[in-house]
Amino acid sequence: MPDETRTLSPAATAPASQDSAARRTPVWATRLVVVGIVLTALNLRPAITSLGALLEEARAGLHMSGSVAGLLTSVPPLCFAVFGIAAPRLARRFGPGAVVCAGMAAITTGLAVRPFVGGTAAFLAASALALMGIAVSNVLMPVIVKRYFPDRVGSMTGLYSMALALGTSLAAAATVPVTSALGGSWRAGLAVWAALAAVAVLPWLGQVRGREDTGPGAGKADDAARPAAAPRITRSPTAWALACFFGLQATGAYITMGWMPQIFRDAGVSAGTAGVLLAVTMVMGVPLAFVIPRLATRMKQQGPIVVALGLCGLTGYLGLQLAPAAGAWAWALLLGVSNCSFPLALTMIGMRSRTGAGVVRLSAFAQSTGYLISIPGPLLVGVLYQHSGGWDLPLALMAALLVPQIAVGLLAGRDRTIEDETGMRD
Repeated sequence: MPDETRTLSPAATAPASQDSAARRTPVWATRLVVVGIVLTALNLRPAITSLGALLEEARAGLHMSGSVAGLLTSVPPLCFAVFGIAAPRLARRFGPGAVVCAGMAAITTGLAVRPFVGGTAAFLAASALALMGIAVSNVLMPVIVKRYFPDRVGSMTGLYSMALALGTSLAAAATVPVTSALGGSWRAGLAVWAALAAVAVLPWLGQVRGREDTGPGAGKADDAARPAAAPRITRSPTAWALACFFGLQATGAYITMGWMPQIFRDAGVSAGTAGVLLAVTMVMGVPLAFVIPRLATRMKQQGPIVVALGLCGLTGYLGLQLAPAAGAWAWALLLGVSNCSFPLALTMIGMRSRTGAGVVRLSAFAQSTGYLISIPGPLLVGVLYQHSGGWDLPLALMAALLVPQIAVGLLAGRDRTIEDETGMRD
């Protein structure tokens, strides 16, 4: 392609799409944004999954109590909820690209510092710094996709989701071998992921200097973050449905990541095989995260996809209850498919608003509220497991949560926008 300029397609340009369709973006800059999106997505989960792989070693090295270690597993969704709320205001002031750049810098710093601090409190603080960077980037990725690729929301969300799933799986699978290759030091094994985050800073540096929020639509982004307008989104049934759908799918994902290996081990599966089964579940998100958003954007209503993913989850949980060891591989695959509700939720965030300003606010609201909803789930599963002495009750809870997830997903998948429901200006 010649290095000239590309005019963003007028597709998806209702009268409200002045913030994207009217601007001309150099081809090289567009390509740089694509690279930035992929590198950012790769860095949105290693801070969590790399620590999970070395949690026992980190506990011993920092003399961390079991309760504090348990707190660490609940910190990510809490940070995502708390810090994600600030993303619209930061985007209004500095521009989405500049905020993502700062987010990648925060991840880099947090990951580089936390393995070498001297105590538990400092370790938690450094982890929170990295998670803060992840939180604002989580919220702003759909915004950047909507702004630069309004006619390719599905394919770009799929690319972003696929890279996110790949980064999640890579950190989970590679942290222990990398640690061994680095001499067995858990500190080096955790710190190495800061290098990947540092690379992700580079594509966004031009956004810091260029202040891309000054183009068409910047005023709309300003409106999105003004406190006086903020309560309006709470009047949107679609926004609430998306928030609940996001929260319930996140609950299922965190339960799966935290407890599925233990379910298999209690059924007689070896520890090594249980870990591989979890990896299989996570890897399923790589190809499907690319396919599902593309399919979703070709449908006016995404309800059928919501139902299909929910039924896969219900079948997987039923299988875990009836024959956890005999059908282990099938249940792992089905739950991996069910967990692809995450890229579907991101796609619907981009589709349920006509403007970049609306996507900023909807993304912040749905993700922050959703992550708050997800916090109790993994903890409740642990309590039920401990007090019942088995997996019947926890699995029943996991399956039961899929019923409201399907219901709110059907509502969120309807062909409507938050602007229509709230009377927000385009």
